[in-house]
Amino acid sequence: MSRDQQGFETLAIHAGQPPDPVTGAVVPPLSLSTTFAQRAVGEHLGFEYSRSGNPTRAALEACLAALEGASRALAFASGLAAEDAVLRTLAEGTHVVIPDDAYGGTFRLVDRVSRLAYTPCDMSPAGLDAAWRDDTGLVWVETPTNPLLSIVDIAAVAAFAHSRSALLAVDNTFATPYLQQPLRLGADVVVHSATKYLGGHSDVVGGVVAVADFEMGERLAFLQNAAGAVPGPFDCYLVLRGLKTLPVRMDRHCANASAVAAFLAEHPAVASVRYPGLADHPGHDVAGRQMRGFGGMVSFTVAGGEEAALRVARATSLFTLAESLGAVESLIEHPARMTHASAAGSALAVDPALLRLSVGIESAADLVDDLASALSSVGA
Repeated sequence: MSRDQQGFETLAIHAGQPPDPVTGAVVPPLSLSTTFAQRAVGEHLGFEYSRSGNPTRAALEACLAALEGASRALAFASGLAAEDAVLRTLAEGTHVVIPDDAYGGTFRLVDRVSRLAYTPCDMSPAGLDAAWRDDTGLVWVETPTNPLLSIVDIAAVAAFAHSRSALLAVDNTFATPYLQQPLRLGADVVVHSATKYLGGHSDVVGGVVAVADFEMGERLAFLQNAAGAVPGPFDCYLVLRGLKTLPVRMDRHCANASAVAAFLAEHPAVASVRYPGLADHPGHDVAGRQMRGFGGMVSFTVAGGEEAALRVARATSLFTLAESLGAVESLIEHPARMTHASAAGSALAVDPALLRLSVGIESAADLVDDLASALSSVGA
């Protein structure tokens, strides 16, 4: 059976990971070597120096390319390093359209580090049209977005961007390639923070870029080597291990998040709930078309405003108050003061009454009970 015919679950376990030809080990060996012997000058077995390429990283990249349906995938030291590499492929001064509720780290990178012009917009046809400039070269999309969980129609935005000779990059961190495959929907570039669901255990930092076009893959590979923001072999090993259980973890994340969202939607101390799986979510139908499931992230605003939200965040026990997301344990955070603090005072500032949940794979009933107890501090 060819790789194109294999199911996602099979690819997650086997793609890029044949048994070791020397020992028969079924787990790809962890190659810690920084340098590799050459038979003669310039004549080697595919690896010469670990910044340029490493066997463990190569196994991870092959698996990621298979899972995203990409011509090539490249691993980076963090999600932001991956994003930075994509932005570096653009000429200085190129105009980029970004979401008006983008992740705070992405906003900071575009606003304060890159030498690009940018405009935030809501990614609707009218929003894109209003934000467009003659020098727009890239549309940057998150779907679901962080932290508002807005849904973007990837195929529609890809068609819009391509009709104007621009590229589409999709941050697929929240959805993962198991729930959503942007390249198959017309995107040119996919990025991930591998720290999140791909690794899945809060024990590794990493990033991924996957691309449809071979030439773009070559440019990104040059930047990966030239700038050197590569993950270490052990980091690659941990992400590769995490990928093996990604499908089963995501199924549980989705089921638990659905239960949590349904509970929050009925609670008198909750002003609003943002979860694509709820029928009243404005992106529910689009998410149903382009995603296998609705994900493990839930955001909600607390009645009573910021102080009430901070009390709830302090009062949970199973939901650990911490940044990051996408691991087996449940987390709660206050975006305005934590992950999105860099957007304070900008058009992308987050409602201070908003809390973001990364719903883990614990018992759904226990998670609901924990939130019920925490919300009792707010009152009806």
